[in-house]
Amino acid sequence: MNLTISGHHLELTPAIREYVVNKLERIIRHFDHVIDIAVILGVEKPSEKDKRQRAEVNLRLRGNVIHVESFAQDLYAAIDTLIDKLDRQVLKYKTKIQDHQHETIKRMPDISATA
Repeated sequence: MNLTISGHHLELTPAIREYVVNKLERIIRHFDHVIDIAVILGVEKPSEKDKRQRAEVNLRLRGNVIHVESFAQDLYAAIDTLIDKLDRQVLKYKTKIQDHQHETIKRMPDISATA
């Protein structure tokens, strides 16, 4: 698994980098078929008074890409909500994959009934 953490208009400190890595361990624990993770952290300035912290992630899986983004006043809060959203998406994808793997068994005709 490749992990890329980048910052836009923001200096990435080792503390922020470690915080993101620790939070992403929860995602890897739930679903370990992750190919690539790209995290982008940044500061958006829609107006002079308003500064919003932005966190987004692109999670590449086999045959699928999950994109999630989050905005908050604090960067750590944005990362927390981002990980919560990503966790829900990954669990949803995991159950979808598990349901489709067993679908062929469900649709097979009953052999004992035809014989």
